[in-house]
Amino acid sequence: MEKVGINDMKVVILAGGYGTRISEESHLRPKPMIEIGGYPILWHIMKLYSYYGFNEFIICCGYKGYMIKEYFADYYLHRSDVTFDFTNKNEMIVHNNLAEPWRVTLIDTGLDTMTGGRLKRVRKYIGNESFMLTYGDGVCDVNIKELVKFHESKGGVATLTAIQPGGRFGVIDIDNTNSIKTFAEKSKEDGGWINGGYMVVEPEIFEYLEGDNTFLEREPLERLARENKLSAYKHDGFWQCMDTQRDKEMLEKLWKENKAKWKVWN
Repeated sequence: MEKVGINDMKVVILAGGYGTRISEESHLRPKPMIEIGGYPILWHIMKLYSYYGFNEFIICCGYKGYMIKEYFADYYLHRSDVTFDFTNKNEMIVHNNLAEPWRVTLIDTGLDTMTGGRLKRVRKYIGNESFMLTYGDGVCDVNIKELVKFHESKGGVATLTAIQPGGRFGVIDIDNTNSIKTFAEKSKEDGGWINGGYMVVEPEIFEYLEGDNTFLEREPLERLARENKLSAYKHDGFWQCMDTQRDKEMLEKLWKENKAKWKVWN
């Protein structure tokens, strides 16, 4: 395994799902491109990482992935003030650039590939080094650098951010050393700790991924938990996924009222 500096770590974002539970929007565009405050939720997630100095992203595309590619193809232009001079030179003059210093790799990981399969497909872009991993539909105010430090202190294969939203999610059993003893995706709802994404992962994870039909949240994470190689970084701050239209409207309201706690950047 290659050790990299903390800010050299790549960020992998799973952005290929259908988003069927928010079909009011996702029939038109991929879920990560649904906007909050005029910006795709994918942008909000990337801004959080960028605030902490992480600027290299690998985005696992799938459903309507071309829309994500088109967004970033035009991103520099959309984030700049420009003059188009058609008189003689037929040139474009950029006056100021407000675009972030991002390096974004967008990979088509298949239309029906599961989360573990998508991750396996981008292995060659990650290399043999530690990396970060999250979903393209959840925002939070977790301190990413503290998360990475915690992961390094545990010495396991993966650390996930554990949150307590209550209801409709699977739960994880955390012992007093913050190791995860059992991981059960979508089990009986009891308001316990759940996987909020925002993970730090070692390249050994690829040994647990079989193929396109592998759900990361099932056998890979369940097996890591059994082997005592999965840790939980408990986050008591803000976290919210955009699973439904109601979630989207709530996030939009927070943004408009300047109460978006995930907006840690200026």
